[in-house]
Amino acid sequence: MASESRSFKILKMEARTLVWWRARRGRIDVDPSYQRKGRRWSVSDKQYLVDSILNGFDVPKFYLADFTWGNSSLNEKKQEYAIIDGKQRFEAIFDFFDDKFPLATDFKFMQAPHDQMAGLVYSKLKMDYPEVSEIFDNFNPDVMSVITSQINFVEELFVRLNRCKPLSGAEIRNAITGQLTEIVREIRSHDFFKSNIRFTTTSGQDLNSAAKLIMLEVTGELQETKKSNIDRFAKENANRADLGKSAAVVYSTLDLMSETFQFKDNLLRSEGQIPVYYWLFRNTESDRVGYLRDFLEAFQEDLKNLTRRGGMVRPSERLAYKTASRSVNDRQSHETRYAILTKCFERWLEVQDAS
Repeated sequence: MASESRSFKILKMEARTLVWWRARRGRIDVDPSYQRKGRRWSVSDKQYLVDSILNGFDVPKFYLADFTWGNSSLNEKKQEYAIIDGKQRFEAIFDFFDDKFPLATDFKFMQAPHDQMAGLVYSKLKMDYPEVSEIFDNFNPDVMSVITSQINFVEELFVRLNRCKPLSGAEIRNAITGQLTEIVREIRSHDFFKSNIRFTTTSGQDLNSAAKLIMLEVTGELQETKKSNIDRFAKENANRADLGKSAAVVYSTLDLMSETFQFKDNLLRSEGQIPVYYWLFRNTESDRVGYLRDFLEAFQEDLKNLTRRGGMVRPSERLAYKTASRSVNDRQSHETRYAILTKCFERWLEVQDAS
């Protein structure tokens, strides 16, 4: 059994139609923790895939973790399959079946270029051109069955599949085996990143932010958060003994941030603010933390008023903060913004106390 648990096989599945996969989409985990967070496809991307299927062009292989062979620790949602590579393609196929987008306005069916199919949704295509819709229904995608219970094998497959694809630094780090990678994933799953942030995460920006926070906590100080520095930190600390202790502080600080910030908060529209805001929450006395969001909102408003006199932000601080915000990953930028925020917070509290 031990040898079986460490086995790794990739087998081509028996040919099955898109209609077959459609009927079983409820048995597919489309978003396991080890799934690459690829760029969200536009409608034109989806239309292009459908065009390729209908006109007989090749479609890249799909790779699914296959749990029909037995129990696996990778089966997080107790489904029959989990997508390793091909999530956007599957979603596009199911969305077309569901009439969520039409054929492109310039679509041409090459076997009958004069037929007017452009702009038709699937149900209309099936009604007006049933033989064409059958091409889509009966298309057999190449689906590869990945049989393993070992996350490191899946991660290695991910790296190899995407070797020539333009991955972000966060996505590449997410494919590296080690305790740090697991902790970064857990931090990314915190409610703060699920509910409070407003910036996009389609290229792993949440993973990137999570890696920055654990790096700050492990080192105990504000750091340069450029890709090269995070990559070096990840490589040197993949299985550091005290990672759990540092992660606990990150979790507790994010708990405070999640309770304080609003849902999809406008103050969290930029990934570049997260390390400084985190450091501010981490180092603010507990009886003052609840005031931080109101302060930050007032600070941002004051920052916009370049000619305002007598506000909490001094003219020199306003200029320094804006200058530092142009290079949000530099260590000096973090230190400058944090220092200004702490000074302005004290002034803001004095005004609140006086009133």
